[in-house]
Amino acid sequence: MAAEKGPKTAKTELRDAQGQKVGTATFKQAPEGVNISLQVSSLPPGTHAFHIHAVGKCEPPDFKTAGGHFNPENKKHGLKNPAGPHAGDMPNISVGQNGKGRAALLNRRVTLGEGANSLFHEGGTALVIHEKADDDMTDPAGNAGNRIACGVIEKGK
Repeated sequence: MAAEKGPKTAKTELRDAQGQKVGTATFKQAPEGVNISLQVSSLPPGTHAFHIHAVGKCEPPDFKTAGGHFNPENKKHGLKNPAGPHAGDMPNISVGQNGKGRAALLNRRVTLGEGANSLFHEGGTALVIHEKADDDMTDPAGNAGNRIACGVIEKGK
């Protein structure tokens, strides 16, 4: 899924329901997918799900405007689901007692380029953090609970 056409990078600022900035994420096209680097702060300690959602809208307080998980291949939810995963499913992030957390991963199911798995399809996409951990199996969202932060994914260079 290399991106011959399209941006090589993307970014987002994550905000909570009060509009406060709680994190950033960068996206870099790689030959085999997209490298995603996430840094968060001021979040509740514990394990949290984070996913790419199918609509580039983040309206507080519940961020439901971001739609469901990005799922162009119509799969079931979860990295451990034999009928999955959604393109937007990713491993959980751990947030320390200081409210800070980091994650770095390669998502092989998305691209910054063109095509059905592009993060820049019509309507865009968003990165969403949930209040609880993802169980990696249960449709539609892994029992991850409410959405606590959201950011629209924007094209870089």
